[in-house]
Amino acid sequence: MSLASTVPLGRRRRPLTLTAIIVGAIVALLAGYTAVVVGQAHAADTLLSQGKTATASSTENAGTPASAAVDGNTGTRWSSAFSDPQWLQVDLGASASISSVVLTWETASAKSFQIQTSADGATWTNIYSTTTGPGGTQTLPVTGTGRFVRMNGTARNTVYGYSLWEFQVFGTIGGTSTCGTANAAQGKLATASSTENAGTPASAAVDGNTGTRWSSAFADPQWLQVDLGATTTVCQVVLNWEAAFATAFQIQVSANATTWTTIYSTTTGTGGVQTLAVNGSGRFIRMNGTARATPYGYSLWEFGVFTSGPTTGPTQTASPTPTPTGTTTPDAFWGDTSTIPAAQNVMELKILNRTNGQYPDSQVFWSYNGVAHSIADQPYFDMPVNSAGRMYFFLGSPTSQYQDFIEFTVGASVFNGNTTRVDAFALKIAMRLHAHDGYDAQVGENLATFQESRTATFNRFAAAMPTEFKSLATVGAPFRIPAPGSAPVFQAGGQYQTYMSSYAATVGVNESTSNIFGCAGSLAANPSMCAALNRHTAQLPTAQQQTPSNFYLAPPANYYAKFWHDNAINALAYGFPYDDVAGQSSFISHGSPQWLEVAVGW
Repeated sequence: MSLASTVPLGRRRRPLTLTAIIVGAIVALLAGYTAVVVGQAHAADTLLSQGKTATASSTENAGTPASAAVDGNTGTRWSSAFSDPQWLQVDLGASASISSVVLTWETASAKSFQIQTSADGATWTNIYSTTTGPGGTQTLPVTGTGRFVRMNGTARNTVYGYSLWEFQVFGTIGGTSTCGTANAAQGKLATASSTENAGTPASAAVDGNTGTRWSSAFADPQWLQVDLGATTTVCQVVLNWEAAFATAFQIQVSANATTWTTIYSTTTGTGGVQTLAVNGSGRFIRMNGTARATPYGYSLWEFGVFTSGPTTGPTQTASPTPTPTGTTTPDAFWGDTSTIPAAQNVMELKILNRTNGQYPDSQVFWSYNGVAHSIADQPYFDMPVNSAGRMYFFLGSPTSQYQDFIEFTVGASVFNGNTTRVDAFALKIAMRLHAHDGYDAQVGENLATFQESRTATFNRFAAAMPTEFKSLATVGAPFRIPAPGSAPVFQAGGQYQTYMSSYAATVGVNESTSNIFGCAGSLAANPSMCAALNRHTAQLPTAQQQTPSNFYLAPPANYYAKFWHDNAINALAYGFPYDDVAGQSSFISHGSPQWLEVAVGW
């Protein structure tokens, strides 16, 4: 049965045509080849743009942010509004000598565009220009200097906007690629996801002693993290592995130990001593292991980090670090994944009953394309290619009011999807995506929320809310907690109709409270401002608006969204439509997906 007319839409994105999906799949499949060609052409230079701050003149929707063009993932993309001109720019963090730019276009490419550099993000110099852009992958040899680099599109090849899978800038920071020889990690504060025992602590990997080591629990994934004390540009990492090494792992950097950027990734780790040339900036750095070479854990004699240039910010002895337990849901929750069948289509999906005995498998239903099954009847689904799909979940019967959904787009070799609280909370939902390369990610409600009763969740929500939001816990009970933008109390004529609008007016935004919560009206084309208003950071300097430690510190703010972040795996949730700004949403994407588990709770 079709539920599209009875369940409101959450995130909205332009549906991909079959051609676009196929093109995206081809791009993803050729990503490895493209990387090899780029590496050969720029052996002396470094990829400078990946993971850096990207901004754009516009975004088509929340699923196509500027950051997606510099995330190193050819399955995600930036897409603009459907008009000319449009631009995408990246801040390299420091002045650089630019030697080439690689544009990996989606079908919506530029016919006329310029590559421009700037020292200040205001005055621009053309270093490349064309009026006959062919689309596809364009490798452009250029010569220029600047901290900011942008693609400035002036004419499109299609009726859609401008869309880039990847925007890669190569060169050298400050005209040199010299890397320091001092180990910046030695003696710094180290933490880990787990330790094998008291004799293998995280600190042993940064003590400068190759006779001591860190060793993790015997499970995937695991991580080891170091707080460098201040923001630092990292140019090299040296991993001195014990026999228990990683075959698949990433080196990642972060400004806050919450949102991570990958600066190195492999699925063919060799063990021994690995010296890795990298480029990235952050106060925190970690080795994130996703697949082991042995039945044991991950074990490092030493984790060496080498830097170029000065550090910025204060050096501190204490630092905010993530809690080693509870950031992801343990393997026991997800069950035995070794029994998940191999997919004949793109990937295999398994639905899990995590209702704590409230409903048997025969009363936990899932529905896709209007066809419903209980998980007693069919717990697996072989997922084909699709665009803008949804899967619905029901407890009790396939027409029950206890219902919720996930959203996804599946290409020939890529999965993009999310859990969502944009419209409402109805059922506890969590997803775990696993790829053939060892990638493994979880999003959705956390274990503690799954383990408590439904009544306890509603009561905790009510207790956490300020007065203006408390009615959300009762207006749709026991079936739903609606998002504030959908609640009459915040709409025109409601008791709190001006709750957000007065604050918005102080930063020059004239919108209703419901439009601010829903990122509608003028905010539909301004993701950053909508996110800043919902998080109560719009009054801060732009550089501070998307820093998670600044979120929800004072009213008015979207405390509904805050609650779902506070109760989510890794604090990632879709509490409002543009919650993906600054990487805070429950959106996950990866190529070569193997399986997806969806846990349905009560």
